[in-house]
Amino acid sequence: MGSLAALNSTCFTQCSPFKLKDQLNCSKQRAVCIRASAVSSPSLKSENYRIGVLGASGYTGSEIIRLVANHPNFEITLMTADRKAGQPIGSVFPHLATQKLPDLIAVKDADFSSVDAVFCCLPHGTTQEIIMSLPRDLKVVDLSADFRLQDISEYEEWYGQAHRAPDLQKEAVYGLTEIYRSEIQGAQLVANPGCYPTSVQLPLVPLMKANLIEVKNIIIDSKSGVSGAGRGAKEANLYTEIAEGINSYGVTRHRHVPEIEQGLSEAVGSKVTVGFTPHLMPMSRGMQSTIYVEMAPGVSTEDLYQHLKSFYENETFVVLLNKNEIPHTRHVRGSNLCLFNVFPDRLPGRAIIISVIDNLMKGASGQALQNLNLMMGIPEKTGLSSLPLFP
Repeated sequence: MGSLAALNSTCFTQCSPFKLKDQLNCSKQRAVCIRASAVSSPSLKSENYRIGVLGASGYTGSEIIRLVANHPNFEITLMTADRKAGQPIGSVFPHLATQKLPDLIAVKDADFSSVDAVFCCLPHGTTQEIIMSLPRDLKVVDLSADFRLQDISEYEEWYGQAHRAPDLQKEAVYGLTEIYRSEIQGAQLVANPGCYPTSVQLPLVPLMKANLIEVKNIIIDSKSGVSGAGRGAKEANLYTEIAEGINSYGVTRHRHVPEIEQGLSEAVGSKVTVGFTPHLMPMSRGMQSTIYVEMAPGVSTEDLYQHLKSFYENETFVVLLNKNEIPHTRHVRGSNLCLFNVFPDRLPGRAIIISVIDNLMKGASGQALQNLNLMMGIPEKTGLSSLPLFP
């Protein structure tokens, strides 16, 4: 399938999972259009770029490979995976065996003169020194948490180790695409947001910037599929440990808390503290954040809805549903979409916001590709045309 850049005026009937209406018990069918970006994208460049994927044996790395396979301007010429070095990608991910890709190598053996840009899909703590050693002319999107927090002392507090690249941290641009698009376009290093912070900040930041909700008493209840924990073998993630049940984790101390609070605090210019509890769900991918907020005096849920509708009306990937429609994780699976909606709470003066994403796509690799497109001067929707998988 071609890029969304070629589909800005393409219409799908409402039975398409992209707009989900038929899955929400609506008998009517009407045409809906994929929407263009809020900022006019530059015309599609004809250049082809060589891409490196560091940490290609993990879930986010495999998603990058899958997405780039349909990208007209990007070609993967370098892939690293220290523990899988020397193996073809098909032996690690059989679903990618048909792709003509270089064998995996160790990071220490990588020749970075052979690439123009890099996706860094390595775990936090291992990324800083590697990125610091890369050629300065490379464009880098880092999917770890190492460059997300502006305050390196806060990074040390939450991640239990000192930040080893403080000067580089100052250069990093936070990659929440729809909010920081103009900054991302000129960036050399982008810190790709975490999955939970993406699902939370996309609906909340516009409301907080407009002073429509209070900065106090924000409660966030989030749920994620197991792929959010990575591909490493962990006893807690065995099938028998997670099937037929749910469980909370990281209670009061999840590492995405400071990232969420950083983004919300920047939106209002003062310190914001939230209540955040994540839960592990017995599904492979998908994420839902249910957010409880207190509205500013005189503000109604209709005001929240109309502001979000105006703010995101020209966005492709962030979609406010029709009133009363409830977002479902199964409606974004495999796509770069964030679907959300606003509901009145039974408690006077409060509202409920429900936001869903695919944690491996808009919550990681999809947003990373969106960001690199911007950095390379390519329309940001390129390579991200996949509709959600349903059922």
